[in-house]
Amino acid sequence: MPHAIRIHEIGGPETMRWEEVEVGPPGPGQVRVRNTAIGLNYIDTYHRSGLYPVPMPAILGSEGAGIVEAVGTKVKGFKLGDRVAYAQPIGAYAETVLRPVDRLVKIPAGIDDRVAAAMMLKGMTAWYLCRRTYRPKAGETVLVHAAAGGVGQILCQWLKHLGVTVIGTVGSEEKAALAKKAGCKHVVVTAKESFVDRVKQVTKGKGVPVVYDGVGKDTFAGSLDCLVPRGLMVSFGNASGAVPPVNIGILATKGSLFLTRPTLVHYTATPEDLAAAARDLFAVVKKGAVKIAINQTYPLREAAQAHRDLEARKTTGSTVLLP
Repeated sequence: MPHAIRIHEIGGPETMRWEEVEVGPPGPGQVRVRNTAIGLNYIDTYHRSGLYPVPMPAILGSEGAGIVEAVGTKVKGFKLGDRVAYAQPIGAYAETVLRPVDRLVKIPAGIDDRVAAAMMLKGMTAWYLCRRTYRPKAGETVLVHAAAGGVGQILCQWLKHLGVTVIGTVGSEEKAALAKKAGCKHVVVTAKESFVDRVKQVTKGKGVPVVYDGVGKDTFAGSLDCLVPRGLMVSFGNASGAVPPVNIGILATKGSLFLTRPTLVHYTATPEDLAAAARDLFAVVKKGAVKIAINQTYPLREAAQAHRDLEARKTTGSTVLLP
């Protein structure tokens, strides 16, 4: 029988167990995938800790890549041997998984399985941010928080490819180097200076048309002060904690601002949207405009150690678990 990393209760990495699991034949609209690589994401720790509740017992993991080894009825467009990748629903930390075909995409030639597994969740997040939520024009200047993070590095590279000037915030000098490498023209180490002041300086007091903010509580208020009138605040994550309740009147006083809290689920809700996201993402990676840095790999059975290292900020770039 195949194995998986499963939790039976919420808690720390010690709750993660390497167990045999039964994976039956695929049902209608499903295929069975033998995983070759699985992406590690911070949201996996939220599912494990209970911050984002999931039904128990649960197999963790939101993205992966592998080979189709069985096809259910009513499946079109996929066959035995196809290389495929997926992001959501959870259940990726397993040697073999059943996946709905409307959540699958084919991996094109020239994209390695490990790269595909590492970029689906973070890469498609970067896609919707800069290609759907707000489409910056060449020559515009934008602000990206956590520019050295997993999403941040992909987003900044993509924005630079589009001809956009990126101001990125980071937490340390070491991360500043990563942000520069990812395409940020201006990098703000927030422990040393105010990102609001730096944005005003770079834009000669004008501000930016959009802020991409995956940090949350610590950066929300300042980000509003960085926007031009009728600018867009894109709050897509809460690494520092959830943004507290907001009096929407502040959006008026700061310039008739717009505010959105987008999620990948809604931007890839249909098979057509998912296919468009993957197609655009694979294209910029294949042409080298966006590089996916896989800096750590762990055997799948050692996923608990990967979680410990991730939460201790010992990892950089993307991490892949190998069945």
